[in-house]
Order: sequence, then C-alpha cells, then structure tokens
Amino acid sequence: MGANTSQVSDLSESQSIRNLIGPDAISENEPFWNQLISFTFTSPTCSADAKLLEEAVVPLAKTLIQNNPRSGNFGALVRVFLSRTKELKISTECQDQLFIWQAHNALFLVRCLLKVFIREMNEEELHLQFSYQERAPGTYDSICKDLLEELVCNLVHLIVEVPLLDITYNILFEAVTTLLVLLSYQLFHKEVLREGLIYGYLTRGRCLSLTSRLVKTLLYNFIRQEKCPAATHVLQTQSDGGGLLYGLASGVASGLWSVFTLGGVSSRPGAEQDQNPLPLSNQSLLLLLVLANLTDGADCPNPYRQAVTCFKNTQDSSSLPSPQPHTFQINFNSLYTALYEQQKSDQVTLLLYTLLHQNSNMRTYILSRTDMENLVLPILEILYHVEERNSHHVYMALIILLILTEDDTFNRSIHEVMLKNISWYTERVLTEISLGSLLILVVIRTIQFNMTRTRDKYLHTNCLAALANMSAQFRNLHQYAAQRIIRLVNQQLKHNKVLEQATQSLHGPLGADDRTVLPDYAQDLNVIEEVIRMMLEIINSCLSNSLHHNPNLLYALLYKRELFEQFRSHPSFQDIMQNLDTVIGFFSQRLEQAGSDLSVERVQEVIKKGAAALPKERLKKFPELKFKYVEEEQPEDFFIPYVWSLVFNSGVGLCWNSQGIELFSMDSP
Repeated sequence: MGANTSQVSDLSESQSIRNLIGPDAISENEPFWNQLISFTFTSPTCSADAKLLEEAVVPLAKTLIQNNPRSGNFGALVRVFLSRTKELKISTECQDQLFIWQAHNALFLVRCLLKVFIREMNEEELHLQFSYQERAPGTYDSICKDLLEELVCNLVHLIVEVPLLDITYNILFEAVTTLLVLLSYQLFHKEVLREGLIYGYLTRGRCLSLTSRLVKTLLYNFIRQEKCPAATHVLQTQSDGGGLLYGLASGVASGLWSVFTLGGVSSRPGAEQDQNPLPLSNQSLLLLLVLANLTDGADCPNPYRQAVTCFKNTQDSSSLPSPQPHTFQINFNSLYTALYEQQKSDQVTLLLYTLLHQNSNMRTYILSRTDMENLVLPILEILYHVEERNSHHVYMALIILLILTEDDTFNRSIHEVMLKNISWYTERVLTEISLGSLLILVVIRTIQFNMTRTRDKYLHTNCLAALANMSAQFRNLHQYAAQRIIRLVNQQLKHNKVLEQATQSLHGPLGADDRTVLPDYAQDLNVIEEVIRMMLEIINSCLSNSLHHNPNLLYALLYKRELFEQFRSHPSFQDIMQNLDTVIGFFSQRLEQAGSDLSVERVQEVIKKGAAALPKERLKKFPELKFKYVEEEQPEDFFIPYVWSLVFNSGVGLCWNSQGIELFSMDSP
C-alpha cells in the first residue's frame, strides 16, 4: 500500500501492492514489508465504503491467487504479521503506538485478502495458499508449520491477551473481524457446516484451552461498549520532524490514527450515516454468537456453547468447583445493564435469549432483579413495533417473554411495577399502568397483527402461551387491558363467522367450466377456534385464581356478556364456558338486585362486593395453564442462518456480494 496510500482508488496504483501480488517472491526479511504496512487508510464502517473496498480488493486478490504458488508472498505477509504479534503485549505496555499501528495494517491486509480467498476456494485450497513459500533452489524446509492454524491461534491469543486501550482498540477489532471472516465459509453453503479445518482449529487442539477466556473477553467487549478512540488523544506528530521507527517522515504520523478511527472521526461530510459507533462491541457480539452456535462435532460438544451455558457471577462465593468444562466468572450486573441498554438490536436480543434459555445461573439472576422493567420494556417495544421488525427478531423477543412467564414470581411481580407515560405506546394515553397490564396489551396487539397480516401459527401460539402462563397471577388489570382481552375474543368470533360463511359457500354448485382454485378456509377456521378456546381458558384461569383481584376484567366481561352466550352451544367451548356462565350469572343477578340505571361507580362497587361473596367451590377446577418453551429438534437449522444474516447485515466494515450467499435468501432478516 505504501505510506502515501489513503484512498480505495489508490490501491491498484500502489507499487507496493503490485509487488505483493506479483510473481516475484519477496523475502519476509526485506525492508519492503515495513514500507507496505506503513500506510494511512481509513478502514470503512459504512456499507457503501465497505462495498468500494471490496470491489477494489477482489481483482487484486485474484491476481495474488494466480501468482502466490510461485511467490509465496501471502504466506510471507502472514508471517510478517505473526512476528509482530509476539511483541504486541510488550508494545502495549511500552505505549509503542507505531508498532501496534503496523501490526494492525498487516492484519488488515491479511483480512481483506482472506475474504476474497474464502469466496474463491474451499478450505483445502485456502490451506495451500498459506503453505506456498519461497525456497532457495536445492533446499527443503522440513519443519513447515501449519500457518493457517498459527494465524487462528495467534488471533485468539491477541484477543484474550492484549488489553483494550485506545492504542489497541483497532487491532483488537481487526482480530475479531478476521476470525469472523475465517468462519464465513458458512455463508456460501446452503447446508449447516459441521466440520472443517477452521472449525477444528477453534474447537480442538491449541485453541481449546482458551475457550473460556475468549468467550469472557468477547462478553466484556460487548459489556464495555467502548467507542472508537478520538485521534487527537492518541497519536501526536513528532515535532522534530524525525525519529519515527523505520525512518518514516513525521508528516505521516499526523495521519496514522485515521486507520484506527474506522471512519468515525475522519469520515467525509455527507457520507452514508450507518456507521456503528461501537464497532468492537458489535463485532465481538457477532463473533460470540457465531461461536456459540457452531454445531457439536462428531467427537466433542461445541466448547463455546459449553462456556456460554455455564459461566457464573463474580459475586457467586461458592467454593465448589464447577463440573462443567470452560466455566468462568463474569459480572452479572454489568452484563444485565448492557443487555437492557442495547436491546433494540437483533443480536443483543438473540444474546439475551441464548443466556435465558441456556445459562441457568444468568436466568436465575435476571429473574431475581427488582428492576425487571428495564429489561422487559425494550422487549415490549420491539413487539409493539412488530411491523417494522423482521420476523426472527419478533420471535426472539416473544420467546424471551415466554421463558420469563414460566416463573410465577415474575408473573406476580410485574403487576406490582407501576409505569407512567409510556411514550412509544401511541394507541392510547396510558398515564399510569402496571408492567403486567402493559405486557398483556402488547402481546394482544401482536396476536391481532398476526391474525390479520402474517397468519403465523407459531407466533400466535407463543403469544397465547405467555398470556396463559401469566393468567393465574393477573392482578388489578388496567381497564384498557381488560377491555382488550374481551375485544380480542369478540374479533376472533367475528372472523370465525365470516370464515364459516365463506366455507359454506364453497359447498354450493360450481359451473362445469369454472376451474378457479378456491381458497381453503378450514385451516384458518381451526386457528381462530384455537385462539378463542385459549382466550376463554385464560379468562377462566384468571377468574378461578384471582377473581377478587380483577374488578376491571369482571366489568368488561359483564359489559359484553351477550358475546359469551354464543359459545354455550359450540362443542369446542362448552366445557370451558361452565365457570364463565357461573360468574356471569352470579354477578348479573346481583346487578339486577341493585336496581336499574346504575352508574359505572355503582356497578364497580357491586362487582367488588360480589367478588368477595362468590363461593369458590362453585367454580369447576381445571388443570393449571402452564407452557414451557422447548427448542425444536436441530435448532441449528434456524439459528445458524439467523446469526449469519446478522453478520451479513450488521458486521461493521464487512460487505459480501449477495449473489454468492447460499445459506439464506436475501429477503431473510
């Protein structure tokens, strides 16, 4: 690249780059390498700049692929980088910024070339590109290290050993990004990959002992949410005009940090505004999700999933050794804070789901928090804006609620948390409402959206399961939440009647020449009946377990009591209607005794007194409504394409040509 190269358009004109990709071998001991990696270049963070870089690198990398078997220059570049990683920790302690800068540049070049190599060749062919090297005539290198394995192991060592400081921020970012690139073979395969060279390097052998440290470091990178360091505070121009390593002019030093800022400081005016202000945090989380979702090997379980599953709180004073491998401790309070502060992104929601579902220590901790609203409100906001979210993000948010509602303490406590003026809830002004009532409103809204738009049975089943889990602990429901419960039953009944009429019309005579394919309404009818049945069970569960705590639901039920008369003769609902009939009949009689033209306040007073007077033995006992989330068989078929779609869409400074992607369709999230 050379010291003067600073734009993508300069790449193909650079003499240093042309020498690197050319047919002539360059010994790794030559001064050329110092010149090559002493460049100033703003690494892209926005997608437009990443695309420009990708387009510029592809033809250069293809030329190198042709010439590398003769020159071995790619292997030499990798060895130049590896020779510098050995000194990185010392360089950090000595604040040797130039050394770190050059090591970063070398890795940046390796990463850009690797990204094209991976698209152009399989792992075995990639392995060969690392093994080509210059040899003097008549000599034989009997000790040939596996250079690809060396690179993978050095990247892991770099991430876990080098502390996160201003001067190391971007080489750590580059190391994380390069590991993502090395794992990106999955993008170009429709089937889930279950083995491979790079998979083996990361899950067995030398990297295995660093598993827990790597997972812990990636989590802390996410937790710390460090922004790109500002250039002015990091690298100062030498005032005497000389003295920089390798004889670089001081004029170069003033631009050195532009490569570190990843476009955050020196981005041009009017540039695409999709820069991620937290590139290391974002990239570390993506790498963690990729590693945690690797499939189990034929002879060993995925060690990264094991680490994610069993880590503990630093406050856990238990002295008992953990039976699980790869366990470690991390500050749960800091992790919890980062989870709720960043919850609007797909990848953070997926991390929260992973921890709740797989790590019992973290789940217990989250459920013990007294500030649960901090975590639940962002999840509800995701569901409230369902039409703006991709389906996978909505699924994850909903399953998180389902997992939380499996806990009765959670179901009770959310009705005790009072909220004021929820700004994102725009359908109605809610000056004061409990977290539990808000949750009910948002889940019902999601059901309604699904029934009228997407008609996804999986979605409404999980929505209803969450409401069912909560129903026995409903407390002091907001009047609007109570109304929406009854209104949902009413809406589904109307849909049911329309579909029944449409289905009956299909049985009429058809003209002999009429070959129109008529819609089949039977499935929709079954779905609507399921929704009605479950909503009646939810109402019944509330009345059976906490009738006296829910006067607003009783009021709404009595106000619309004629609606429920239609269910008595329906074979699907007769059994569940027994208790509702008992309650409606009991309170209707008491209201009649209280006189006609009753005010709202008087009706509510009658309901409250009646709730205390209704004998519980008059209500039939039904099995407790409890649903538990269970992952599908082979969950990797869902999660691996999902994780890589997140890398594809939100990896910082990474751009892939969509034409070569096989793992998911391009309309996937």
